[in-house]
Amino acid sequence: MTRTGVLSDDVWARVEPHLPSSAGQRGGRWADHRMVIEAIAWRYRTGSPWRDLPECFGPWQTVWKRHDRWAADGTWDRLLTEFSADADVAGELDW
Repeated sequence: MTRTGVLSDDVWARVEPHLPSSAGQRGGRWADHRMVIEAIAWRYRTGSPWRDLPECFGPWQTVWKRHDRWAADGTWDRLLTEFSADADVAGELDW
């Protein structure tokens, strides 16, 4: 699988610790979180349907299910809160 380079290594290092682990989950190891997030970013950037994700991101169903699961369990909300707080402290937000 080819990386698309949507997330820099620095950004990924900040994001990764906030993502759910597959440890203790049924069904084995999850697909690579970084590739899934890059696929989600590609989809939102292009506005394309889930089914039109390029093959380099893996099955579109995997990406959609992960996006949906993280929306339901609050993962996206936690990431937004964390990064917003960091940006606010750094003076990067104009409230």
